Amino acid sequence: MGNIQDDMGHAVKVYKALGEPTRLKIALLLTRESNLCFSAIGEKLESVAGSTLSHHLKQLTDSGLIDSRKSGSFIHYNVNREIAEKFAPYLLA
Repeated sequence: MGNIQDDMGHAVKVYKALGEPTRLKIALLLTRESNLCFSAIGEKLESVAGSTLSHHLKQLTDSGLIDSRKSGSFIHYNVNREIAEKFAPYLLA
């Protein structure tokens, strides 16, 4: 029974993260283009301040929907396809 409870908790985190329009845009962007760094995401979103973008990326990462990988002084972001397929398959459509 704990597994269903874990899934429900995870689903709530993912849906909360995607419930904010900018975070949804980031998730959709990362399904189309993988391995984007912070500045590339910022350039593509244009009107999002750096501190705000950082907050959104943290929320998405904490939900498990996106993964981050450090490469030198850059952090690259990707959609976690397993989590997206399970909780938000429309992102991958």
